[in-house]
Amino acid sequence: MRSSALRPFGTLPDGTAVDSWQLTDSSGLRATILSYGATLQELTTPDRDGDPANIVLGFDNLSDYLERAAYFGCVVGRYANRIAGGTFPLDGRAVRLPLNDGPRPNTLHGGSPGFGARLWTAPDGVTDVDGGTALTLIRVSPDGEEGFPGEVTVSVRYTLAAGRLTLDYRAETTAPTVLNLSNHARFNLAGEGVGNVLDHELAVAADGFLPVDEALIPLDGAAPVAGTPFDFRESAPVGARLTDPHPQLRAAGGYDHCFVLRGGRTEQPRPVVTLHDPASGRVMRIATTEPGLQLYLSGELDGSMTGLGGRPYEQYGGIVLETQHFPDSPNRPDYPSTVLLPGQVSTSTTVFELGCLPRHSANRAE
Repeated sequence: MRSSALRPFGTLPDGTAVDSWQLTDSSGLRATILSYGATLQELTTPDRDGDPANIVLGFDNLSDYLERAAYFGCVVGRYANRIAGGTFPLDGRAVRLPLNDGPRPNTLHGGSPGFGARLWTAPDGVTDVDGGTALTLIRVSPDGEEGFPGEVTVSVRYTLAAGRLTLDYRAETTAPTVLNLSNHARFNLAGEGVGNVLDHELAVAADGFLPVDEALIPLDGAAPVAGTPFDFRESAPVGARLTDPHPQLRAAGGYDHCFVLRGGRTEQPRPVVTLHDPASGRVMRIATTEPGLQLYLSGELDGSMTGLGGRPYEQYGGIVLETQHFPDSPNRPDYPSTVLLPGQVSTSTTVFELGCLPRHSANRAE
């Protein structure tokens, strides 16, 4: 089943080579993974008529990833999402991090550069698994990188098998630290570069979400989704309520919020999301062990970037569905802990199941 050996994908400014690998499975799916940022560059799946298309926004050259594009398909960490003020208490002291969230006084996605702009290695290359192929990428983050304590050894295993792309994360540390890993893929089930995702139908198994302040840091307590534009318990087009005058949509300039998933943190992945493109019939179901889901609609895209398919990425051209712990958890003892101690092993799993629905099919959260 093994698809291909590694392929070159350019070189970093210091001359270090960047590689790519291709995974395939028995259902006809194909994925391409880059060593730069452990990035999911491509995920190709057929529509209801059997025509394949890549559904992940990405680029055909390294320079776009390096110079123009932030957070396209990469693994984000050490801490996905935001840490308020770039500081948090740990082990009796204040840890201070660089601020890299534009005008907001936050640390975003682990600083700059975070894991998504670092080189990962894949010592075993592509391996065969039942019904598909897998690739494990590894990175050792040195003690003090971007201000985070402890040397942390992280791996992410991409497994493509039987119509599912599974991401398994694993990490260990030499000193107390915090960790929150996710993947920042931008999906368009119509095909990358094919218009926007506002007609995609989304269902999320969440009864609450985390309202945010002007710096996009969660306020105290979760708010119920009922009666708000954040109610995706039943399937709804993601853009149907985007212009609603709800103060939280105004505060964030649209959706950039964490949903509190039913079940909290779990040992095994449970279904939490269904995303459906009525035009193509493609459907993606997400299961995860994580307690939260960050929803973001790529509102910053403006047509100035051209993707793999040669088409410009317009505003709202990709939906981000980041399974993760809650934003600013290191400063919030009421949230599930993200502290990792020596001798512990941090693990998490997220599964993306791809398929198609017939026309006029209903869609709902679990």
